[in-house]
Amino acid sequence: MMKIGIIGAGFMAAFHEKALRSVRNVELEGFYTPRGNDELAQVARKNKLGNAKMYKSVVELTKAVDVVCVVAPNFARLDTMREIAKGVEGGAKLKGIIVEKPLARNLKEADTLVRIAKALNVPTAYFENQLHMPSVVQSRLQLADVEKAMGPAHLARSAEEHAGPHKPWFWDPTTQGGGVCCDTGCHSIACGMYMLTPMGKPVDFLKPVSVSATMSLLKWGSKPWIDELKERGVDYAAKPAEDYSIVTLQLKNPETGQRSIVQATNSWIYDAPGLRLFMETFGPGYSYTVNSLQSPAGLFISDTAAAAVTDSELALEKSQASRGALVLQPNETDLYGYIAEWIDALDAFEQGKDALLNLEYGKLITMLIMSAYMSHEKGKTIDLTDPSVLTELEDYVPLIQQGKGNEVL
Repeated sequence: MMKIGIIGAGFMAAFHEKALRSVRNVELEGFYTPRGNDELAQVARKNKLGNAKMYKSVVELTKAVDVVCVVAPNFARLDTMREIAKGVEGGAKLKGIIVEKPLARNLKEADTLVRIAKALNVPTAYFENQLHMPSVVQSRLQLADVEKAMGPAHLARSAEEHAGPHKPWFWDPTTQGGGVCCDTGCHSIACGMYMLTPMGKPVDFLKPVSVSATMSLLKWGSKPWIDELKERGVDYAAKPAEDYSIVTLQLKNPETGQRSIVQATNSWIYDAPGLRLFMETFGPGYSYTVNSLQSPAGLFISDTAAAAVTDSELALEKSQASRGALVLQPNETDLYGYIAEWIDALDAFEQGKDALLNLEYGKLITMLIMSAYMSHEKGKTIDLTDPSVLTELEDYVPLIQQGKGNEVL
């Protein structure tokens, strides 16, 4: 029985608690959060996932579990990893360390996280759930023989769109790391790369050649939306971030020289039924499409009955309405790949190995996100084959992340 400890108890931790209900041979031993709120722990105990007790420190938690999963806010990732290191150095026998996306706010932070994990000699997993989405994985498997006969895919479009984050810190570019490109662009870039990677090759097989990006503040910088954010403690007049981004990533197959393209589109301005993940991949003579808003189930709630609805997100993450015709996804944790990523990570840790995606992979995605911000700031394509550019990215902190978004939006 693998004992799990989760560092954090917010929105993402709740999703992982739901996912673990469908994973075998695990026990959710406990949580740590500086606020000490135990609501999620109570839910986990009610669902008979394990002790699910609240621990007083990260160090104490690491000594009680086999695996720690870091879903602490982005600005707390480095301090959290340092506390995990103290636990291991103090005798904790961890089998694995998991860090939720995005790995870090910038490449310097990502590099520090990777170096700490390497020094601990503990297997790692970078949690990027969209690569594990059953609809994506099964589409690739179904087309494996076609790909073998016709050749690898050459174009992937990947998008995540919704109406904005839940918590005020997530809107603040200095604490989150940016706007929507940092928040969900990491999903779309990583998933797009995966959809283009030839079957049987490592996830980092394709080599990034260039990045071009455009970012905008289209909705949340205008009234009445900017006033709504102000009421929630977010001042987008002073520290704005992008609510829309489009990134074009060019990749190269190192064996054949074939070029391929990822188009990643992300927005916090999607006023529709709720969160939409949309992917489509094109190869020579074949293609596939994934749309998370296509469901075999749906709801209708009249105006009269709407008062009885206490939480519209029970039907769909980030739902935008509590009445009318609503999309229903009966198992979002499976749909979005959370269950599969847990199974992959825990199976790997049992064998003393990194998961399919490790922290080094998370660092690669962080580098591509930083390249996108640099492209927008400079108004040009970033050449990732230029060693001087890679050196510049090592210490680069986007103006938006610095709280100077007014200069570039």
